[in-house]
Amino acid sequence: QVQLQESGPGLVKPSQTLSLTCTVSGGSITTNYYYWSWIRQPPGKGLEWMGAIAYSGSTYYSPSLKSRTSISRDTSKNQFTLQLSSVTPEDTAVYYCARDEARESSTVVAGSARRYWGQGTQVTVSS
Repeated sequence: QVQLQESGPGLVKPSQTLSLTCTVSGGSITTNYYYWSWIRQPPGKGLEWMGAIAYSGSTYYSPSLKSRTSISRDTSKNQFTLQLSSVTPEDTAVYYCARDEARESSTVVAGSARRYWGQGTQVTVSS
């Protein structure tokens, strides 16, 4: 059974870059038709899909965050990483990594993919 574990600093200063890593066990991040997503939930708000990296290495981003977001992977470690630049207190949220199963990337972007979640990690942006 696949397991996903987020790791990274819980506190980031404004204007800095938030960096989180998701370590995957029980399955390869290069397995066909798996997309590896980052999703966040600010306090009192709904879930927001941020972007994903596909089994092929292709990346997809939410238009609203695209200018500040980068997702990469290390296949030798079976990990994928989120970087969010120029953070503000509005980026304070619980950040989740997830595995999305889909034949097409459009299904992932639309939020319709079958999703398996990590447990999430709190990130606070504050000076």
